[in-house]
Amino acid sequence: MKKVLAFGAFDPLHEGHKDFLRQARELGDHLTVVVAHDSAIRAHKRREPYQSEEERLAAVKAIPSVDEVILGRKTADQYHLLGEIEFDVLALGYEQKPSDEDVRTHLNEKGKHHVTIVRLKPYQSEKYPPT
Repeated sequence: MKKVLAFGAFDPLHEGHKDFLRQARELGDHLTVVVAHDSAIRAHKRREPYQSEEERLAAVKAIPSVDEVILGRKTADQYHLLGEIEFDVLALGYEQKPSDEDVRTHLNEKGKHHVTIVRLKPYQSEKYPPT
């Protein structure tokens, strides 16, 4: 079974996010999504979340193509779960940070040399820009 991992704030969940998750699911047999903790949104986006983490978790869980949803940690360390979750493909948004090179370095440090990094296509980026 090919396992796919995707992550994001999904704050709030919109059609661009839904397309991102649809594309991610097409990359494998099982899709795990990490939803950013409120504190991570504050740290990375330097703003308050529009929706609570509970609301965002529920919205992502309601998407039929998503098999598992995990709340990210309170820490702003965006790499912590890469070593804890088993996956074969890391699906990243077309403008999602960090860079592929940075992610590959952290994956290699965690012994995940086999993981494929895939950048997904934008969906109506003028209407649903990255936030």
